[in-house]
Amino acid sequence: MTTVAFLGTGTMGAPMASNLLGAGFDVRVWNRSQDKAAPLGAEGAMVADTPTEAAHNADVLVTMLLDTEATVQAGREAVAALGPDSVWVQMGTIGLEGMERVRQLAQEITLVDAPVLGTRAPAEQGTLTVLAAASPEVRSTVRPLLDAVGQRTLWVGENAAFASGTRLKLAVNSWVLTLTNAVGESLSLARHLGLDPNLFLDAIDGSATDSPYAHLKGSAILNEQLAPSFTVRGAAKDASLISEAAGDSLQLDLIRAAGERLQRAEEAGYADSDMAAAYFASFVSNTSTGSE
Repeated sequence: MTTVAFLGTGTMGAPMASNLLGAGFDVRVWNRSQDKAAPLGAEGAMVADTPTEAAHNADVLVTMLLDTEATVQAGREAVAALGPDSVWVQMGTIGLEGMERVRQLAQEITLVDAPVLGTRAPAEQGTLTVLAAASPEVRSTVRPLLDAVGQRTLWVGENAAFASGTRLKLAVNSWVLTLTNAVGESLSLARHLGLDPNLFLDAIDGSATDSPYAHLKGSAILNEQLAPSFTVRGAAKDASLISEAAGDSLQLDLIRAAGERLQRAEEAGYADSDMAAAYFASFVSNTSTGSE
């Protein structure tokens, strides 16, 4: 039986670890806030107190943590406890600089770059899409694990050090964040103009401009169903990673604007709400006085 050390049991990680248990893996879980890992103990996971305890002689290390610093800190502890034949599957979204730091930490440990597309519901259903980069000889080792958490693995490269999976994830997230913010902005404009904002969704329904995602996030906004599938805080972090990857040679106006809206929503108290709450960043008070 393959032993998996799974670090990070938040909104995405917990259901992913649960699906690994359901697929018959021996799973050890760790999370900085242990209350988020504890329920997995009832499903058969070993709940570890430290990354070192979780990773001791494990066959596979999975990191599904929020950001680079959390991944590097936990990964540093875990790598020291892994055996020489272990594999590190890095599945969180940590950007190119983050992946380079992970690569340096991995040293002799085989690394797989495997971020995922999807939010909480697909994670619970085991229908994520995995964007993976690994050498052909490693793929057969990790394929059962990836199949347990996703409905499709798209192999986008053979060199995990180049981080093809992470590069593609940033491009996809640029689209997702832009679309989420565009829906919120259109709904807020309709409301500002004195219309029922539901009319916007009715207008695009079935047209060439329609999108299932627009209705998904639009409905969440209008019904104020903002339990997080992916938080404003996490989306703002990803917007920053995308801008960082673009550097000074590529101007991404839309993602910069999306990041600013997400930051305003975070400052307004929506940090832990679903990223659709960026909608509320449209409604700002005009504190200026005087006239031109």
